Amino acid sequence: MIFFSGGTKKIIRYPHFIFEKEMKSKDKYIVIPFLTPGVLITFFFIVVPLFMAIRLGFYHMESYISPPKFVGFANYIQIFHESSFWNALKNGFVYGFISIALQVSIGIGIALILNETFKGKSFIRGLTLLPYILPTVVVALTWQWMLDGSIGVITNAVEKLSFGKVNWLETPTLAMFTVIVVSVWTWTPFVTTCFLAALQTISLDLIDAAKVDGTTAWQRFFYITLPILKPILVIIILLRGIWMFNKFDIIWIMTKGGPLGATEHLPILTYQKAFQTYDIGGGTAVATISFVILFIIVFIYLKIFPIEE
Repeated sequence: MIFFSGGTKKIIRYPHFIFEKEMKSKDKYIVIPFLTPGVLITFFFIVVPLFMAIRLGFYHMESYISPPKFVGFANYIQIFHESSFWNALKNGFVYGFISIALQVSIGIGIALILNETFKGKSFIRGLTLLPYILPTVVVALTWQWMLDGSIGVITNAVEKLSFGKVNWLETPTLAMFTVIVVSVWTWTPFVTTCFLAALQTISLDLIDAAKVDGTTAWQRFFYITLPILKPILVIIILLRGIWMFNKFDIIWIMTKGGPLGATEHLPILTYQKAFQTYDIGGGTAVATISFVILFIIVFIYLKIFPIEE
């Protein structure tokens, strides 16, 4: 600190930890007002409903207004003995795993193409975001109309190509394939945008040096691009895994879990139990089991692929 006294300049040095302590105490008072609203919203709209749902899984209710009756683990025991639960669990893993694999692989491919220099690049980049920015209801209803067994434009086009009439949403073997394709079409742009942003951080000098060394495009991808994309790849797979495991809207709008339970997964089973058959305890029990399964998967995933790396 510098100050003047009697026309002379004096320098007094204070220990640096004094200023650090003052700054820390000031930062605390600045940060708390910003954190408080978020913490309160998270507590009342996420934590409290979560524990209320877990609690309801131990009760049986005849209706939404009837008094709950404590039944312990009866709801969970009943669910584990139902074939619909195991079918929904299997469908959830099939839907999530294939959707994520396709979104990531196609997203990286499109991002690599969009990262190149060509005429109209900005327009094409904006166009690729169109499926993601459209409302999910609009996307699902549009695809449902195009794949309709009677008037669908895609169905009629395939029939005119002498492939016969295809019932995309009415055939159990094709229904899951169809909702996966629609899901990949809808959410691949998000993955593409994330990977494209990561590709922008790669130094062109590094790529040019690799070209001078005589490396092929595949070698540059596996030894330069992919290692740089690894941090964002880990996060993308984690986020898409959570979202796809809990995805409800597209499947419900297009198939409602049918035909014959071919596309029914845990979120749809939860909804059907809680809001269609009014088995509120069973529905919340399925939701709780789904949460526990997802928590275990995320925990193992983060142990294998720590985000800080």
